[in-house]
Amino acid sequence: QVQLVESGGGLVQAGGSLRLSCVASGTIFSGRTLAWYRQAPGKQRELVASITSAGSTNYADSVKGRFTISRDNAKNTMYLQMNSLKPEDTANYYCVVPAYNYWGQGTQVTVSA
Repeated sequence: QVQLVESGGGLVQAGGSLRLSCVASGTIFSGRTLAWYRQAPGKQRELVASITSAGSTNYADSVKGRFTISRDNAKNTMYLQMNSLKPEDTANYYCVVPAYNYWGQGTQVTVSA
């Protein structure tokens, strides 16, 4: 059974930083584009960032310059470094393999003003 396990969420003050990690079971990351999505209460799920197998990245306008997505294929792990966090970044963050529609269980990020 495929598993995507996120970690690294928590409560942080505005301006602070967090680093999210997503570890996959097996080799489902191999050769695939990966992504982070988030969903805040009462809002639609949105794409935060994505990274191709070659390392090309794409970011939502709202996080450009503050968030960095990366991956370590040898460790089957993806990361999201989040700096200069804002209260509007508060959401549940999900690790996703879009090609297979695999989603992790999510990790909560809460940014206080």
